Amino acid sequence: MRRILLLAALAATLWLAWVHETRFPLRGLDDPPLTLVVPSGASIDSVARQLAALRLVRHPFVFRIHVLARGDGGRLRAGEYLIEGPASLDDISDMLVRGDVVRHDVTFPEGRSLDDMAAIAGEHGLDAKAFLAAAREPKAIHDLDAAATDLEGYLFPDTYDVPKSGDPAGESRRLVGRMVERFRAVAVPEVARLTSRGLSLREAVTLASIVELETAQPDERPRIAAVFLNRLKLGMPLQTDPTVIYALRKTGTYDGNIRKKDLSLDSPYNTYKHGGLPPGPIASPGRDALKAVAEPAEARDLYFVSRNDGTHEFNETLTLHEKAVDRYQRHRVSSRGEKG
Repeated sequence: MRRILLLAALAATLWLAWVHETRFPLRGLDDPPLTLVVPSGASIDSVARQLAALRLVRHPFVFRIHVLARGDGGRLRAGEYLIEGPASLDDISDMLVRGDVVRHDVTFPEGRSLDDMAAIAGEHGLDAKAFLAAAREPKAIHDLDAAATDLEGYLFPDTYDVPKSGDPAGESRRLVGRMVERFRAVAVPEVARLTSRGLSLREAVTLASIVELETAQPDERPRIAAVFLNRLKLGMPLQTDPTVIYALRKTGTYDGNIRKKDLSLDSPYNTYKHGGLPPGPIASPGRDALKAVAEPAEARDLYFVSRNDGTHEFNETLTLHEKAVDRYQRHRVSSRGEKG
């Protein structure tokens, strides 16, 4: 009987110790936050060692037994976790099973190219090379644009919350997929309107990308779209600087300025040298620019010039346009002829 009592007392003691170990946190309320990163494919033992190193458990063995006893051996999810305040092993295990990973907001402004977007992704801890590689694979958009050679123009600019999974390359590829789906959600319902003026979807997105880069004023975009559509209808060259900049960037020679010689650059993207639209989008247009192409202003304008305050003056004739250029651009040497 005495032996039974001793065993019972020992069992009770172990049970209380186990309850205390798993349900009572080692951290205090005012302890600083800790970051736990669980790589994809990490074993229970490797997670347990991290927890012990962070002093979230007294011994790795305790966490291993705890997880197996709960039946969570194959349910722990990879990712970056933020441990704040008191956290027991039960709390930590629940967090790992739910996958309550840290999520980072990544914002891609309108009018950015694939290279720009990859750089932004890299600045937020993602894999820029993996992002760019995924963005250069056009299959995701081929049902809408069979001519696409990459996803330029089709990664919708927006703010995305990206869960940190411990796999930056995988996160980057998944983010590209989400950006394409976001483009579909915004643009596909507007395809009929975007293409109502005889443009293909690719041409409409290309024009929207130019409109996006020509002005930061939302109320000007429909009028700028009208200028370019009017020019296309009359067979006039678009002569738009953003296409030249894109061409220079593709050759790696853009230094922030456009010179007279650059207007003669032999690139299909140079709309001073080649008529019509460039071969494809030069950036990712936002909703307003896409809408401007779908609903351009009812205007006969063929020209516009910057007022140097972020807005533009629009004109129907070259004579009026040249006067506006002289008025607003006196400090420049006029060597480009028409500006649009």
